[in-house]
Amino acid sequence: MGTIKTTNIEPIADNGTVTLGSSGDTFTVPSGVTITNNGTQTGFGGTNTPAFEVIKSSSQTITDGSTTKITFDTERFDTANAYDTSTSKFTVPSGQAGKYFIYSGLTGQSGTSGQISDCRNVIYKNGSQYKAAFLIFGGTTGYFLSLNTYSIMDLSVGDYIEVYGLVNVGSGSALINADAADNRTYFGGYKIIE
Repeated sequence: MGTIKTTNIEPIADNGTVTLGSSGDTFTVPSGVTITNNGTQTGFGGTNTPAFEVIKSSSQTITDGSTTKITFDTERFDTANAYDTSTSKFTVPSGQAGKYFIYSGLTGQSGTSGQISDCRNVIYKNGSQYKAAFLIFGGTTGYFLSLNTYSIMDLSVGDYIEVYGLVNVGSGSALINADAADNRTYFGGYKIIE
């Protein structure tokens, strides 16, 4: 109906509240207008949740040269109780479909004097391989080898994510190493704000 031009709007009482519009109203900020905020803001943006990160509390012996599900039994945080330590799965909860950043870090270890010739870190979605990081050597390398895998995944409610690993050693046992001091084997993720 009209235009109000002023340089300052304040509530009647000190530390009061000014309300613009009511439920259902729309305020449009035209192109080229700059909004500067030097105060505290609430209700804007979003949060990167659900979010979780889990680690292993002890090393896991796996079959040499065989892709094996890795168990993560210690939650560092889990904002939506969406990670199950009994199944080592993250499952997208109701109402939380969207894009997720998923990551895992595995440290392969030769349990004896054998050296590692092949190491893999694989993210699975709904029981199938989704993304992998791997190193395969013509010869052999040292007794420990760490690999990280990252992915942005479009997930629906009920989709579940797991981590699998492979370690191939020249002789002796193959392990996924867990060290409480540096959390060298981990799995986590969070929903991306869109």
